[in-house]
Amino acid sequence: MPDGDGRLSVALLAVPEATPSTIYGLYDLFASVGRDWDLVVKGRPGRSLMRSEIVSAGGEPVSGANGSTIPAARAIEDCPRPDIVCVPEVLCPPDCLDTAVYESACAWLRRTYEAGSVIASVCSGALLLAQSGLLDGREATTHWGFCGTLRSRYPAVTVHESRALVATGEGQRIVTGGGGSSWHDLALYLVARFAGVEEAVRIAKLYLIEWHAHGQLPFASLSLTRQVRDPLIAACQEWIADHYAEPRPVRAMIVRSGLPERSFKRRFTQATGMSPIEYVHTLRLEEAKQILETTDTPVEAIAEEVGYEDGSFFRRLFRRKVGLAPAEYRRRFAPFRRALNGNARQ
Repeated sequence: MPDGDGRLSVALLAVPEATPSTIYGLYDLFASVGRDWDLVVKGRPGRSLMRSEIVSAGGEPVSGANGSTIPAARAIEDCPRPDIVCVPEVLCPPDCLDTAVYESACAWLRRTYEAGSVIASVCSGALLLAQSGLLDGREATTHWGFCGTLRSRYPAVTVHESRALVATGEGQRIVTGGGGSSWHDLALYLVARFAGVEEAVRIAKLYLIEWHAHGQLPFASLSLTRQVRDPLIAACQEWIADHYAEPRPVRAMIVRSGLPERSFKRRFTQATGMSPIEYVHTLRLEEAKQILETTDTPVEAIAEEVGYEDGSFFRRLFRRKVGLAPAEYRRRFAPFRRALNGNARQ
């Protein structure tokens, strides 16, 4: 509910290894709601509709990502119930988040949700919501690199890795955002919901923000990052990295391993988290993405180059895994890469 002066209250939760750019970006964006459009268009500021403050456990400054320090205006223990709580991403490898560090923050998130606040997370911040139990039996998203961790650590959560934003729970009071700049989508969603669609459109125009209409799959790397400790499977990975385009690559790996087919497939999946054929598709599609970004090679020729005889199958697989058709992917990312290359040479 709005505070004493009618503004919506937002608590930005600072936790260890949080990314300051997200916290301060949200702070600035929410502060501009109702104020900055008039400032730019009419030459005088309007009335701010939202009020943000940074809070932390104990009210202490927090050691954020990249060695930065994030000061807090208030302790979570002394924070009046905010209308909205935003949890930023935490900078850590996907499998290495020490949730014990965030125990007091998670307990506070539970209390504020039960008291009626909307709880929103950005990127890996969804892991804190999951640790607090708020996502049990509910849907969520997070950065594409953390979806596997969220799914394996918290099996009661339904993870939508393709989506940039998921609202769930009673009254849609839990909102999770995907990776990186999806905090833009999260902020626009919250502004539209609490301050109106017109205000959200104005903020998008002021900040030059584009909605991630295709979700986050087009931005995701399909490469597997799990560390493989099985030396036999690691040797097969090393071989397939240079031979994925060959006919029947899975069969070739089985022969090289010396294992029975069923044993090899079970062992490969256990070590990598993917079946052998899924792994081959991953390598092929990553190479196809690079070719689409850097050349004008026809899609049919790319399909053949990475190992697919059936171009239509390649197109269907690409759309399913990447979220865009190959031609759409090229239109979106090739100009971007060319522009960066051109500016880097100047």
